[in-house]
Amino acid sequence: METSRRPDHQPAAAPAQAPAEPVLAGRTALVTGAASGIGRACAQALAAAGAHVHVVDRAGEAAEQLAKELGGTAWVVDLSEPDVVDTLPADVDVVVNNAGIQHVAPVHEFPPDRFALIQRVMVETPFRVLRRTLPGMYERGWGRVVNISSVHGLRASPYKSAYVTAKHALEGLSKVVALEAAEHGVTSNCVCPGYVRTPLVENQIADQARTHGISEEEVIGRVMLERSALKRLIEPADVAEAVLWLCGPRTGHITGSSLSMDGGWTAN
Repeated sequence: METSRRPDHQPAAAPAQAPAEPVLAGRTALVTGAASGIGRACAQALAAAGAHVHVVDRAGEAAEQLAKELGGTAWVVDLSEPDVVDTLPADVDVVVNNAGIQHVAPVHEFPPDRFALIQRVMVETPFRVLRRTLPGMYERGWGRVVNISSVHGLRASPYKSAYVTAKHALEGLSKVVALEAAEHGVTSNCVCPGYVRTPLVENQIADQARTHGISEEEVIGRVMLERSALKRLIEPADVAEAVLWLCGPRTGHITGSSLSMDGGWTAN
C-alpha cells in the first residue's frame, strides 16, 4: 500500500565533520636549497601540510621572502662550507636534502676542485645534516628523511662524473640511514626525478639550443629526454607531492627506497 509523505520531509542531515588536521601540523621541516626549483616547491608543500619550514639557501633575499610567505624561518648559509651545518636547527622532524650544483665536462678535463665542491655540497652536507638531526628524531620516535636524488643516482650519463658520483653516494647514504633508523620510527628514502623544469635546467636548454643551432623544444625532446618515454619535463610541484607523500601518515613502512620519477628512463 502506498503511503503519503509530507512534501517538506527531508532525510536527516549527516553530522558535520570537522576539517581534517593538516598531516604535518605541529611538525618542523628543514629543506636545503629551498629558495628555488624543487626545494622551493617542497617547502611550499610541507608548509601547506602544516609544517613550520626552515628554508635553507645561500640566496638570501629569495630565502627570506619565501620564509616570510610560508611563515617559516630563513637560514642564509653557503653549504659548500661544511661547518655551517652546525649553525642550522637540529630539532626538526622532516629533512629534505635537496641542495645541489652541476658541472659538465669529460673526466680528463674535469676540474678537481669542482669535483670536490660537488661532493661537499651533495654528499658531505646531507651526511652532516642527518648526523645533526637524527638524534632528535630518534628521541621523539618519529622522523622523515627524503633525499632528492635523480635518475642519475640510478643511471649514468657522460660528462657528469661529479654529479653522478654524488647522487649515487646520496642513494647509499639514504639506505644506510634507513637501516639504522628503522627501530626509531624514522624512514629514509630517495626521490629520483628525471629532468625537472627548474631555472638551472631552463638555462641549460637555452644554452644547448644556441650551441646546437636547434629549437628549445628539440633540445628537450631529442637531447634531454632522449632516453625517457615521456617527452616532457617534470614540474617541481610534482616532485614536491611525492616528497610530501613520503612524509605522510600512510608511508611509515616505506624506507630504503628510491622512488623513480623519470618518465620511463630507467625502464629501458
